[in-house]
Amino acid sequence: MSKIALFPGSFDPFTNGHLNIVERATKIFDQVIIGIFTNTNKTALFSLEEKLELTKEATKHLENVTIVAQEAGLTVTIAQKMGANFLIRGLRSIKDYEYERDIAFMNQHLNQEVETVFLLADNAHSSLSSSVIKEIAQFSGDVAPFLPPIINQAMKEKMKSRDE
Repeated sequence: MSKIALFPGSFDPFTNGHLNIVERATKIFDQVIIGIFTNTNKTALFSLEEKLELTKEATKHLENVTIVAQEAGLTVTIAQKMGANFLIRGLRSIKDYEYERDIAFMNQHLNQEVETVFLLADNAHSSLSSSVIKEIAQFSGDVAPFLPPIINQAMKEKMKSRDE
């Protein structure tokens, strides 16, 4: 049986921290599916289509990675439909752990066939969040160290078009 994992998130933008989790997950799982989901609690900077294309480009060096876009639905249901038997979640802090633990317990209750696997963020990326990166970029700060080059370029263009 193949080990297929779904890494769900809004990825707005997809950061070097996300990329690090995916790269490490590809060594554990036969296939990693990055599920770009719409987070109704956040205002997106990039459209779903933009995030899909940018994430594909940022991960093109990884052979066992697939990227899909998903508008809505329960993550465990979507995982099962995709044939994924694992969910990948990155943890940066104890706050993340507590939040993700509660979601993992609920997901286990909803579907016992899908197991959540936590990967600790690399120390270099432990303070990264898409929200913080967007805020830095909004005030013309340099976010290049935190983003894959293709996404950094898209972020610059997006911020420039907002200023015009």
